[in-house]
Amino acid sequence: MHIKDINAVVTGGASGLGLAAATRLVEDGATVTLVDLPTSDGAARAEALGPAARFVAADVTDAENVAAAFTAAAEQGPLRAVIHCAGRGRPMRVLDKSGVAAELAPFESVIGLNVVGSFNVLRFAAQTMAGNEPHDGDRGVCVFTASVAAFEGQIGQINYAAAKAAIVGMTLPAARDLAGVGIRVCTIAPGTFDTPLLAGARHDVRESLAASVPHPRRLGDPAEFAALAAHIVENGMLNGETIRLDGAIRMAPR
Repeated sequence: MHIKDINAVVTGGASGLGLAAATRLVEDGATVTLVDLPTSDGAARAEALGPAARFVAADVTDAENVAAAFTAAAEQGPLRAVIHCAGRGRPMRVLDKSGVAAELAPFESVIGLNVVGSFNVLRFAAQTMAGNEPHDGDRGVCVFTASVAAFEGQIGQINYAAAKAAIVGMTLPAARDLAGVGIRVCTIAPGTFDTPLLAGARHDVRESLAASVPHPRRLGDPAEFAALAAHIVENGMLNGETIRLDGAIRMAPR
């Protein structure tokens, strides 16, 4: 599916990987709706991207918010692509330093945002796309964002690793489920990328993270994530796949 002139949604589009993906789509000729929290810089980011971009505030864990966001996006034309980047982690261990069981809240919140949020986006994206006329063989394509933590979760990442593994686990069943209506589903599992999450880290921490990548020995550039997301949109044979984008890194226990 050629990106030029399609209509797309990018969640988490106000910063980091999402903003990079939205920027790439606009540069390639798409109309893009950035979806992010009301407290985000989404409106300013959309304005900076120009007339091809707009912002809709939504919490991806809220079904009504997500449904409304997709309704608004579809006003720009048939929705063809969704790049779902909204998500976050929160440090958590099974036992605290005193050997007391962890509270459930940090597990539930991370699962809610990353897993429930992803399914909310998937179901409303699919509903919106299913009525499209086929375009280059597809009615639409959804690209999700997991993490290498889905495969090598580190100490303190039990909630985040579980959430990202769930996204990987949803990818193939979703692709098979939606094949009958011509919607493709893929997932990107990034390694250590230079996002706002790491921007505030100490220089030595950033250097250590970069040095752990076999090659290239640096943090990933969000533009590289965006390039892969754009390729998935355009390559009709990519379906049901989770693609690691990590410079061959395999995460250590800590």
